[in-house]
Amino acid sequence: MATKAPRGTKDILPEEIAGWEYVEENIRKICRLYGYEEIRTPVFEYTELFQRGIGEGTDVVDKEMYTFLDKGNRSITLRPENTAAVARAYLEHKLYADASLTKLFYIGSMFRHDRPQAGRMREFHQFGVEAIGESNPALDAEVIVLAMRFLEELGLKDLTLAINSVGCPKCRPNYQDKLRDFFRDKLGEMCSDCKSRFETKPLRLLDCKADSGKEFMKDAPKMEDSLCDDCRSHFEGLKGYLDSLGVKYEVDPRLVRGLDYYTKTAFEIKYPPLGAQSAVAGGGRYDGLIEEVGGMNTPAVGFAAGIERVLLALSMQNLLPEKKNNPDVFVVKIGDEANVPAFKLLENLRKAGIYAATDYAGRSMKAQMKQANKCDAKYVLILGEDEVKNQTVQLKNMENSEQETVALDDIVDKIKNI
Repeated sequence: MATKAPRGTKDILPEEIAGWEYVEENIRKICRLYGYEEIRTPVFEYTELFQRGIGEGTDVVDKEMYTFLDKGNRSITLRPENTAAVARAYLEHKLYADASLTKLFYIGSMFRHDRPQAGRMREFHQFGVEAIGESNPALDAEVIVLAMRFLEELGLKDLTLAINSVGCPKCRPNYQDKLRDFFRDKLGEMCSDCKSRFETKPLRLLDCKADSGKEFMKDAPKMEDSLCDDCRSHFEGLKGYLDSLGVKYEVDPRLVRGLDYYTKTAFEIKYPPLGAQSAVAGGGRYDGLIEEVGGMNTPAVGFAAGIERVLLALSMQNLLPEKKNNPDVFVVKIGDEANVPAFKLLENLRKAGIYAATDYAGRSMKAQMKQANKCDAKYVLILGEDEVKNQTVQLKNMENSEQETVALDDIVDKIKNI
C-alpha cells in the first residue's frame, strides 16, 4: 500500500530525533577520543563483495540480502553490514598508504530481509569501528573497551561482555573436524538449518537458537582446546589487557558470530532486559577479510552496534533525553502593517542565532499569546500599529509577565544579552 512504509521499515519522527542525535553525538565524541575517523560508504555495493567478504552459505548471504539487477544487468545488493564495504573502500582509496594502522568509524543504514522484531527492522542502523593494519591483541582490547565505554557513558547498566576465540585457518579445520565427529550421530535431533550447515559451516551449530537448549549441546568440544600457539597467545593477551583495566567478561565457548570473516577474537555485549534479542554490540578480529576482497593479507578488528537496540535499551532505563525544541522568542503581530516588519525581525533574530517563531494563520493577539505559551517560548515580542509607527517593540518575559518597550533597532542585541 503506497500510503504505508514498507514492512520492516519505519519513519523516525521529530519527537524521536532527540534520542538519535544524543546517541550519534556520543558516538562521535568517543571515536574522537580513540582516534577513529568517520567514513561513509555507498548504501549499495556489487553483490560479489558480500558473497566473498561475508561468505556464501551464511544466513546473511543466502537468506537475508536485498539483491537485484540494475539497469546495466549488474547484481547489486543493499549493504547488509558495513565491514566488507569499509574493507573495499580501504583498498580502493589506498588508505593503508598513510599509516600502518587505519582507524575508521561509520554510522548508517543496513538492510536485511529478516522477520521484523523489537530493535531490529529490515532497514536498521549501525554504528561501527574498524581498526585495520595491526595484529596486536591490545587493539582488540581497545575496540572492546571503546564499545563498552560508548554504552556505559550513555548510562546503560547491567551490560554483559562475552568473549571467545574462533581460531584461524591454521587451527580451525582441526576443530571443525572435532565438531563434525561430535555432532554426526546427533543429526537426527538437529533443526533443518543445522543439518544443512553440518558439513560446510560446523561452527554455526554452536550458536543455533533452535538447538541451543538441547542436552547434547552442553558437551560440544570447545575451540579453546584446539587453538594453535599463535591464537592461544593472542587470546591470553586479550584477556590480560582486559584484566588490567578491570573489564569484567565471561569466556563463552559457543560464541562464534554469524559471519565467515572472523578470526581469533569474537565478542558480544548484551543488555539482558531486551530478552532473546539482547545483543546490542558485537564484533571481533577479521584478519582474512582484506585479502578475501582483493588486498594483501592485512590484520583488522572491529565491532558494530545496533542503534535501534541501543535506543530501546536507553528507553527501558529512562535514559533518553526529553525532546526540547522550544523557541527562545515568539513574535506576535497585530494588524497588516506589522506583517513585513515582523517578518524582517524574525530573520534578524535567526541571523543572530536566536530560535524565533511566529503565527502564520492570522490569528488574534489572544490566540497568538496562547500559541506562544503552548510552545513554551521564553519571550514574546509584540508588534502592532503603534510599535511600527514608533519603531519599537513590546518585550514580554513569559516567566514573570514583565513587559517593557524596546527600540526595534536594539531588540536583537537585547535578546542576545538576556
